[in-house]
Amino acid sequence: MEALTNWVTAVNGLVWGPPMLVLILGTGFFLMLGLRLMPLLRIGYGFRMLWAGRHQQGQGNITPFNALMTSLSATIGTGNIAGVGTAIAIGGPGALFWMWCTALVGMATKYAEGVLAVKYREVDERGNYVGGPMYYIKNGLGRNWIWLGTAFAIFGALAGFGIGNMVQANSVADALNSKFAIPKAWAGVVMAVMVGLVLIGGIRWIAQVAGKLVPFMAISYVVGGLAVLVFNLDKIPQALYQIVLHAFSPTAAVGGFAGATLMMGIQMGVARGIFSNEAGLGSAPIAHAAAQSNNAIQQGTVAMLGTFIDTLIICTITGLVIMVTGEWTGGQTGASLSSSAFHTGLPGIGGYVVTLGLALFAFTTILGWSVYGERCIEYLFGVRAILPFRLTWVAVIPVGALVQLELVWLVADTLNALMAIPNLVALLLLSPVVFSLTRAYFANPIDAASPEPISPGPDEG
Repeated sequence: MEALTNWVTAVNGLVWGPPMLVLILGTGFFLMLGLRLMPLLRIGYGFRMLWAGRHQQGQGNITPFNALMTSLSATIGTGNIAGVGTAIAIGGPGALFWMWCTALVGMATKYAEGVLAVKYREVDERGNYVGGPMYYIKNGLGRNWIWLGTAFAIFGALAGFGIGNMVQANSVADALNSKFAIPKAWAGVVMAVMVGLVLIGGIRWIAQVAGKLVPFMAISYVVGGLAVLVFNLDKIPQALYQIVLHAFSPTAAVGGFAGATLMMGIQMGVARGIFSNEAGLGSAPIAHAAAQSNNAIQQGTVAMLGTFIDTLIICTITGLVIMVTGEWTGGQTGASLSSSAFHTGLPGIGGYVVTLGLALFAFTTILGWSVYGERCIEYLFGVRAILPFRLTWVAVIPVGALVQLELVWLVADTLNALMAIPNLVALLLLSPVVFSLTRAYFANPIDAASPEPISPGPDEG
């Protein structure tokens, strides 16, 4: 087992090494330039589309608003708490700056994913709107590239059971056990039952739950973080100075912090940023493909908000809380660091904010990733595979809550990188489509709408 773990660790280091980080950042930067900074310049427009998207805007299964909430349910998770803590603990304060950079170019990536998801989506035999990288590879690049879409679906289905299921279940069980002494087995069984009840209704029920739970949990966590920052207003300028300073210089050892090189800060910031917001992995467009919208550009502007909310708001608050409380020098890492920072900033209740936030974030991640895994399985084996997938998905949750997951985490992290490669290739090859649709829309936003989905069929509700 040790030899297998060492081998997977080596492979993980290779696939998440500098070439992958350059590919992800480079793709986002290329798309941002090709879009002439549109994602940054039209953030306000995106929020208007999100507000309007509370109601049906066209054909699909879920409202544009709930499509984003489903996407956020999968991205707002352990990465926003444990991931930020890990990035700062290993890479120093400068890692947060590189998380911001990843998010800024990631908005262009998420926008392109959302546009292509709606443009090239299909309707399956049950009347459900399905899409994502495997579909825009098949329908956008042609039959010669189907193998690339199949590779994405395989990696996505397998990765989901790790990073989207077992790892999340383990995080919830561990947090509840540490703070409330709830047995991990009980937590695992209760989670499995709750997830199973939601999965009965498919993406519609998942979207309904996400549409209510995600805003509540995100706002609650943000309010808790802002309270800490208000109590430490005088320390925020120094924290921002350290973040920018150490983004371009090594961080010396101080207290329990062992020090970090400049490259380590960049690598941790980019890697943890991508882990948190998933820009480029190709997961989010699977949710956006089901949106009740006939306009790919409008849904793209909604999709890009996922990265903005996840990283530039929630991760930033976590990072600043860690900095202003001074806990980053204490030698802790991951969720423990974030929890300690909130406890210091809000004595008595801060630890509960992180514990309950982590539990809710991880639970909704299980729901969100169930959609991604189900669509990948459906693409590979057809709709007949959906029920077996759901049963397996629920059964794995208690297992994840109880076992040690170091190897599972490494394998899933590696599969995430392998998911990204087909998606990034497709984004680059289909970028002319994204650019031309975007320019046409904003030249005449009333008339420019995306075509109807491929292989239309009746919407059976």
